[in-house]
Amino acid sequence: MEAYSSFAQVYDLFMDNVPYEEWSRYLISLLKEYQVTDGTVVELGCGTGKMTRLLADAGYDMVGVDNSAEMLEIAGERQEEEERNDILYLLQDMRELELFGNIRAIVSVCDSMNYILEPEDLKKVFELVKEYLAEDGVFIFDLNTVHKYRDLMGECTISENREESSFIWENYFDEDEMVNEYDLTLFIREEDGRFLKYEETHYQKAFEISEVLEAVKEAGMELVAVYDAFTRQPPRKNSDRVYFVVRECGK
Repeated sequence: MEAYSSFAQVYDLFMDNVPYEEWSRYLISLLKEYQVTDGTVVELGCGTGKMTRLLADAGYDMVGVDNSAEMLEIAGERQEEEERNDILYLLQDMRELELFGNIRAIVSVCDSMNYILEPEDLKKVFELVKEYLAEDGVFIFDLNTVHKYRDLMGECTISENREESSFIWENYFDEDEMVNEYDLTLFIREEDGRFLKYEETHYQKAFEISEVLEAVKEAGMELVAVYDAFTRQPPRKNSDRVYFVVRECGK
């Protein structure tokens, strides 16, 4: 399954309630706290490049990585619209990451890491991140929590109707497999006024924090901090998103 194929066309429209600028300020504050004030930063799961562009505006040399050609096409269009060429976009699966140069930091936000469904693949991503990070470089990423998938989302249906498009989101959380499945039905207005129907299914994994920390350790990286999202406080029982800061060590 390739996520965000049809949905890529309307992703920015339906994500207009996400406070990207506020989130970017938090992420930038973390980068600066760990002495990443400039240089090359790579975003895994960059999507249409909204966060990538905000980090580039903050002075970082940005590389955006995503495995959806459709999302990256839109990211490129946004870059052209803004008459800028300061971001390099790469079509890659983060489990098969190939980078180059002196990478000061790697980041992954907006629950992109939850698309990694197997603990072995999570460890593989950490190993690749470690390989490409410069000495003492940091990897900062977020994850939706078990609490969010199980207690806040669970089994529910979400719908939204806009003039240009509409969607129906049917959510189901499998507590045995700890996998969240959501089925998207999209109705997108074409240039001739017709609405075409598209369907996609997405899967995200709910990792316990302890599982993530074990994968970090097995990959030979060092945990620096785990935060309740957008704070410097430790995770709470009702945290719906957490941030991890891990460091390359041993080079």
